[in-house]
Amino acid sequence: MTTAAIDDKAVAELESKYDSEMRFRPMANIALKTVTFLLIALSIFHYYTAGFGLLREATHRGVHLAFVLGLIFLVFAFNKKTQAQSESSWHHPFGLPLYDWILALLAVAASLYIPYVFDDLAFRIGNPDTMDVVMGTIMIVLLLEATRRSMGWPLPIIASIFMLYALFGPYFPGLLKHAGASWSSVVNHQYLTSQGVYGIAVGVVATYVFHFVLFGVLATRIGLGQLFLDVASSVAGKYAGGPAKVSVFGSAMFGMLSGSSVANAVTVGSLTIPAMIRIGYPRHFAGAVEAAASTGGQITPPIMGAAAFLMIEFLALPYSTIVMAAILPAFMHFFGVFWQVHFEAKRTGLRGLTAEELPNVRESFKKRWPTLIPLVLLVGTLMSGFTPYVSAFAGITSCIIVGMTTSEKGNTPLALGIMAALHVALAIVISGQLETYGVILFLIGAVALVLAIKMLNLPARFTRAELIDAFSTGAKYALAVGAAAGTVGLVIGVVTLTGVGFKVSYIVNSSAGAMAEFFTTILPAWMASTAALKLLCALFMTGLVCIIMGCGIPTTANYIIMVTIAAPALVQMGVEPIVAHFFVFYYGVLADITPPVALAAYASAGMANSDPFKTGNTAFRLGIGKALVPFIFVFSPALLLVTKGFTWSAFAIVFTACICSVMLLAATMSRYLLVEMKGWERALAFVAALVLIAPGATMLAVGIAIAAPMLISQVIRSRAGNSQLSHAG
Repeated sequence: MTTAAIDDKAVAELESKYDSEMRFRPMANIALKTVTFLLIALSIFHYYTAGFGLLREATHRGVHLAFVLGLIFLVFAFNKKTQAQSESSWHHPFGLPLYDWILALLAVAASLYIPYVFDDLAFRIGNPDTMDVVMGTIMIVLLLEATRRSMGWPLPIIASIFMLYALFGPYFPGLLKHAGASWSSVVNHQYLTSQGVYGIAVGVVATYVFHFVLFGVLATRIGLGQLFLDVASSVAGKYAGGPAKVSVFGSAMFGMLSGSSVANAVTVGSLTIPAMIRIGYPRHFAGAVEAAASTGGQITPPIMGAAAFLMIEFLALPYSTIVMAAILPAFMHFFGVFWQVHFEAKRTGLRGLTAEELPNVRESFKKRWPTLIPLVLLVGTLMSGFTPYVSAFAGITSCIIVGMTTSEKGNTPLALGIMAALHVALAIVISGQLETYGVILFLIGAVALVLAIKMLNLPARFTRAELIDAFSTGAKYALAVGAAAGTVGLVIGVVTLTGVGFKVSYIVNSSAGAMAEFFTTILPAWMASTAALKLLCALFMTGLVCIIMGCGIPTTANYIIMVTIAAPALVQMGVEPIVAHFFVFYYGVLADITPPVALAAYASAGMANSDPFKTGNTAFRLGIGKALVPFIFVFSPALLLVTKGFTWSAFAIVFTACICSVMLLAATMSRYLLVEMKGWERALAFVAALVLIAPGATMLAVGIAIAAPMLISQVIRSRAGNSQLSHAG
């Protein structure tokens, strides 16, 4: 199974097949070269500015948007009818429709207009002239269209509804009513200020997200992903249901690089899904295992997807704090999936992988140990207090050095010496000790690298052509999320313009309070206080909305909208901000395995040749721990390690409760613990799992007491079964 290497071309084909954000239209030679050049230029722009200084805010975001929106109109067709390649003519220059070239140029002009008038902008905000309104209108319309082309209709529709709300506020009922705004005022707020299109969402993508996406692509290309899969296979492959456990471990490790559910699913799943089917797992279950495990890519440090970097800006916390907070919840997700996979394998009697089917992990480390250097350097610089983009620059540069100086075929002392020397030069550059000459030193190192490879004929993990392709691919991944960030900026702009966020918070608080009062009349007083019930009801409502929103829009957009609208309601109820943000983040990610629009599940179903809806339902069941854990860390924030008032005693209690709750829930869903579970045993396990959500040592003891009869029954029946097998033998 995992002795086969990851095929980058095959993975790219799978991504284009199952991920709408990667479905580029075919192009003629000149158009293809033009687009490839622009994609590489976009990557180089972000790579260079990350290492040697960002441009001023408006300019940096404007250049980023100009690249992203302009490229979207070139690579994404208007509809399926215009997807096919056309012959070059006056109305199809270089094989692309003339109107797409015009729209691309208009998008570039509208994006760069703000940086161009930046010096005069302070006198224009609040009093836009005609040209400001015209260019702002062009930007808003083209941004919505670019998002529709790259991601589909849901997010543009949501943004349009918010825009209509801003314009027609007096016509809305009750609390939602407001004075309304003119189109000029809306354009002023959305286009000229930093509250709309050029706001925090675009800023985070342009400053952080792009760089880590590029790092993930390069780290995979040099072989780090393959090393992770080989390690996962050697650790878990030989046990019952081996390939499924490899899928869980491999997806957890690969998720450290990708930060994308679909990319994780198609890369790891291309190797693990066939193996799962081969040993006897049903096709839909094999696809579901990979989908459930792959959604962990967005919650697994150190990369975690775009939402983690947004938390830096929203919460004004260092990235190291976000990473620390994410460790245990991510572990609990994979822990829950692992035990369901294990229980399923035991219940159905599935085997592990044979020695012949397992990779030689010692040989894999011998070939690929240098690929760990970029990841270690990335994490080390992050934890040392460097900004995320400088850390990403270090990681990307290290990937290039490792990729072009070492080889899986073996490394000479000279090659390793060159690699070490270049890493020393990199360390000097990022340390800031030679700020004035940093660029010169960096360029000298780059030239030395190229000359050394050419003159000494050193074998490399990738060629210059493959490096260029990696830079192009990294930019491709960023196009759709870049457009989505700008469109979400429209939503945020309406929220800040109209104050609707405070109104939604009031509605959530009021509704949760009414529901809590109802439950206090039918539940015993000892079970929960009114305040706890109110918070519980608010969490249920927020989680449901996150899942519904996530069915149509990507995780990053979902997170931003919910943080703007719903998270303040949780904070008003006493939830710490970082905890509220993690809650909406987790439930947004859950949408990737929640039918009817479960992107990761559908990608896995396609590779498993199984029913997509059945695969999605099973994936949701396997990932149920991800739905449970956020409730636990809201009521017991010590699980996140970095919250106020953290104590190790509180952590020990909540960690134990969480482990027990996730395992009991996994057993309930799998109908197996030590032996096949009876109905009453499943009922007790389920009740105990829910009780363990409640904070405190008392509820931990109550939960264990509820589960005790079931555990005793399982032990007795397991021993009886083993005894019968022994006598039969």
